[in-house]
This record gives sequence, C-alpha cells and structure tokens, in this order.
Amino acid sequence: MTRILVVDDEEDLREILRFNLEAEGFEVETAASAEEALAGFKFQVSGFSLILLDVMMDRMSGFEMAQRMREAGDNTPIIFLTARDAHDDQLQGFDVGADDYITKPFSFDTVLARVKAVLRRSTTSSESSLSRLSRESSLTRREHLILDLFRQQPGRFFTREEILAAVWPGDAFVGERSVDVHIARLRKKLGAEGQRIVNKTGFGYGLV
Repeated sequence: MTRILVVDDEEDLREILRFNLEAEGFEVETAASAEEALAGFKFQVSGFSLILLDVMMDRMSGFEMAQRMREAGDNTPIIFLTARDAHDDQLQGFDVGADDYITKPFSFDTVLARVKAVLRRSTTSSESSLSRLSRESSLTRREHLILDLFRQQPGRFFTREEILAAVWPGDAFVGERSVDVHIARLRKKLGAEGQRIVNKTGFGYGLV
C-alpha cells in the first residue's frame, strides 16, 4: 500500500487530508511539525512514498526540513502546501527539492490529482533506474527474484519467512540468514539505489 506522510501544524487540515487520502486507499501518517517528522526519521525508516509538507510552521519551516532531507540523501517526493504563492517562494521550494507546490486554500481534488501525478512520475523514474541497474549488475537468479518481489509491491515489507517462501520454495535447508546475506549482496551490487531496500524492525525488508 502507498504510504503518505502529512506534515502540517494545522490539526484540522491534517485530519481532513488523512481522512480523504485514506478513503482513496492510501496509508497515511501525520506529524504536527517538521521537528516531529525528523525526530523519528519517519521519512526514512517507514518507507513513505510521498510527503505533503506545509511551508509555514513554527520554528523549522517546510523548506528547511526538505533541505535537511535532501542533504541526508533522502529523495522521497515532496509536495509543498503553502498560503504563499509568490513566484520567488515557489522557486525556493523547487530549489530545495520540491516535486510540486500547492497553494492554500485548495480543493482535495487538486491535492489528489497532484499526489497521483507525482507518484506516477516517481514510480516510472525509480523503476527505470532499477531495471537498468538490474540488467547491468551481475545479479544471481536469487537476487533477481528478491528484487522482483520487492518491485511488485513497493512500500510493502516482507518478512524473512515470506521471502524464503517466494525465493526458496520448499527448500528446508535454507534459513533466514540466507535472506540477510542475499539482500546485503543485492544492496551492494545496486550501489546508491540499493539504499532503497530497507529493513524495518518487526516488519522485514521492503523497497521504498
């Protein structure tokens, strides 16, 4: 399921966005400030597909949060939500890594259309990059099977048992340690793209 993080200091707006996005089939979490979102490294650890990020918040702005994320190497797509529609503000947003920019007040139909468009672009770009790397890298058959499993359901985390059943069906002599070893090798062969394969404690491995 596609996971979205909403970061906004307006509680009513956060809940309206959560309610409507969940009604469209998205999994949504919220944070009341940039500090709250960054403190738990939610955007990295939980594998969000997109962030809806308010610009004007107390203390740390959305621009600063986005800049910190990009400097840390996190490329999660960001759509800024703001009451500021000045051209210079929009340019600043794109300069710090925004994928789109929505001016308040807005209709949910507008938000949904922008979310779908950014997710579509992000998925197409990511799949193209991974497909090229998987062709160019000397992946083993098992590594290809693991990568294909993750690519079929990005954002979902698979337990070691599920990966064993999909990649080593019926092989009672292969243990969970083999999963860890193969994924470590897969990450290394994929280079920077390999960082998108993450391990979420208590859930398993997945592609973000």
